[in-house]
Amino acid sequence: MNGSEDRLLAWLREHLGEGHHLGDDVAFLDLPGAVALTVDQQIEGVHFRPGIPVEVLARRLAAVNLSDLAAAGARPRAALLTLATPPGFPHRRFFSALTAALAAAGAELAGGDLARAERPAFTLTLLGGRWPGGRWLRRDGARPGDRLWLGGTVGESALGQELLARGASWRGRACLPPGLALPRPLAAAARRAIARHLEPCPQLALGRWLARSGRAGAAIDLSDGLARDLHRLCAASGVGARLETARLPFADGFLPLATRLELAPERLALGGGEDYVLLFTLPAGVSPPAAFAATEIGRITRSRQLLAGRAGAWAPLPALGWDHLGGAEATGSRRPSGRA
Repeated sequence: MNGSEDRLLAWLREHLGEGHHLGDDVAFLDLPGAVALTVDQQIEGVHFRPGIPVEVLARRLAAVNLSDLAAAGARPRAALLTLATPPGFPHRRFFSALTAALAAAGAELAGGDLARAERPAFTLTLLGGRWPGGRWLRRDGARPGDRLWLGGTVGESALGQELLARGASWRGRACLPPGLALPRPLAAAARRAIARHLEPCPQLALGRWLARSGRAGAAIDLSDGLARDLHRLCAASGVGARLETARLPFADGFLPLATRLELAPERLALGGGEDYVLLFTLPAGVSPPAAFAATEIGRITRSRQLLAGRAGAWAPLPALGWDHLGGAEATGSRRPSGRA
């Protein structure tokens, strides 16, 4: 281990203070009961463009992993990080932002690995436990007659990614693409969309409520598109669904902004992805607390067919969204996410 690595790790241990688990080649954790594990990675040129502030990258890395734990009804406990970076990478800024994001969710950075690479690549593994009085949430628990719910708005992140692809930037706040003139309300909506894409907010509180309620059937977080992730949930549960597109929840200003940019709002919502809100099922007559602002968007059916429509006009729902090995099947502009 070279001197600069030693100095970085010494700084990190001091930064974390007493009680950290760093310092050995393995992390020793005393976690009671069963453990949920998830891993995700972010690679420059695949998941994000060069120049995004490292603080944003660190928070985003934490958020996408925490969203997986939220969908499992798990309580975040510890994380392992693999960090491969080129010379000159601002490690301390990255670690400061990452450990703060993890701590805010109740997790600690317990260990990891450092390496040199031509371009930044980050892999984060998160460990979670059960919430007191809670149970795991899985994709395979949906039952015919269950109602289908969304924990938040959809399509806004994909709209933000499209703006970034057109030249928007992030300099401490969202900056619109050069030459794009928008009325003040639409400009505000555009900045919110860019922020939503770069800094998602995992729905840990909703996941905790679902885990403790004892009523949730199935759950998944929307990373690759509502349509594709609904297909996955239904396939795991051996059921179908009817999705009422007229009920899809959109952020303020989303519809007029998408229209102004000549984008199809429904296609962004169904296939855009990276919304990082929870899609879940509950029995008929059971609703989440109003504070979560969840929206009922359909129902689970016995038939394995997935249909979408409005006013009784139903059509098959294709699995629009992001395929990590095959590429985009929705907006045509997915990955990498953003620019400086």
